[in-house]
Amino acid sequence: QVQLAESGGGSVQAGGSLRLACKISGHAMSSYCLTWFRRLPGQDREGVAAIGSDGKSAYDGPAKGRFTVSVDKAKSTMYLEMNNLQPSDGAVYLCALEETTYCLAWQRGTYMDYWGAGTLVTVYS
Repeated sequence: QVQLAESGGGSVQAGGSLRLACKISGHAMSSYCLTWFRRLPGQDREGVAAIGSDGKSAYDGPAKGRFTVSVDKAKSTMYLEMNNLQPSDGAVYLCALEETTYCLAWQRGTYMDYWGAGTLVTVYS
């Protein structure tokens, strides 16, 4: 059974940094599109970043230029390094996995096969 578990959320001052982790269990980590989404209060989820088993990464929206996604296959863990955080980045961050080789239409999360429960990030000014 494939399970995803996020960690690393917390409260940080504006301008600060956080690193989120997504531990994947029960998956061979051979073909995948691993993604980060976030859900802001009262809004639909939005795609943040993705990384495929081909090694290519992609970003959407405010993540561009401030966030970095990476994966450590040996640890079956995906990371999201977030820098220069702003109060508008406060959200529940979720990771998801699609069983495919390339991250193509990932931004809406429509084709994700597995989801984590999320970790809360709060940014105060």
